[in-house]
Amino acid sequence: MISVPVIEKTKQTKRDFLTLLDYSQEEIIDLLDDAFQLELQPIQPILQGKTLAMIFEKSSTRTRVSFETGMLQLGGHALFLSSQDLQLGRGEPVSDTAKVLSGYVDAIMIRTFGHDKIEELANHASVPVINGLTDLFHPCQALADLKTIYRLKGKFTGVKTSYLGDGNNVAHSLMIAAAKVGMDFTIGCPVGYEPNQEIVEKVMEIAKQTGATIEVTTNPIDAVKDADIVYTDVWASMGQESEQQKRLLAFKDFQVNDALVQFAKDDYHFLHCLPAHREEEVTASIIDGEHSAVFEQAENRLHVQKALLKKLLV
Repeated sequence: MISVPVIEKTKQTKRDFLTLLDYSQEEIIDLLDDAFQLELQPIQPILQGKTLAMIFEKSSTRTRVSFETGMLQLGGHALFLSSQDLQLGRGEPVSDTAKVLSGYVDAIMIRTFGHDKIEELANHASVPVINGLTDLFHPCQALADLKTIYRLKGKFTGVKTSYLGDGNNVAHSLMIAAAKVGMDFTIGCPVGYEPNQEIVEKVMEIAKQTGATIEVTTNPIDAVKDADIVYTDVWASMGQESEQQKRLLAFKDFQVNDALVQFAKDDYHFLHCLPAHREEEVTASIIDGEHSAVFEQAENRLHVQKALLKKLLV
């Protein structure tokens, strides 16, 4: 006779990481503190026996390698799952996938297109869901940006970060992050490529509480004037390749080059979330020059993601 044990599953309150709008200033600072500590002590078996499912519907270098390495260094395991590896690619509902994976793994990270998909996944998953990137937000990148800026400047208050280019997912999350920690933020973008107005309005409300100054302008010189940090991203993100030529014309005055950075502070630092297209959104003289911190910024993806995994899984 088979003896069937009675298994009682403890109901736990889970926390997702879909956008920094859901996290307080204190929580963000705590994540950054942990990231600095984990950089000093990278190998800690605090996630032994834990598994992270990583769903990729968009290609990735930094997101995949940083999460996979981070789980390994913390004693856990990461599973790489492309959309074609899963039944999602054959039409299985997101809700079914969420429930099935919740029975196997301890957390799910997804890198996808529409933000509605990750919200649906989080609504049906009983384990934490992490936003590795959607068309609307890129919060993991923004955490790495904050860590990089703090290491470079030693503070957030009184620091001006200027973002030039498309009002995209990276811009949205960086704008939210800046407002949350009280850092001044200006985005300069061509007419028609401004950030989502609803997000801008939410950020303005946050800034009233933290003292940050948030500005949106269509003048690249005004955007970069007296900047401590100059930041850009590709002009055509994944899924926008058909708009490449149109965007090259629209964004030509927003290229980060030697002429434009003359309006920033003398000791400015240049950031880019990568991958970069040299001689399009930024010249080689800038991204490979003495003011660039893009590879430290990329490395910080590892440290902040480990801090995030620790917060959600320990």
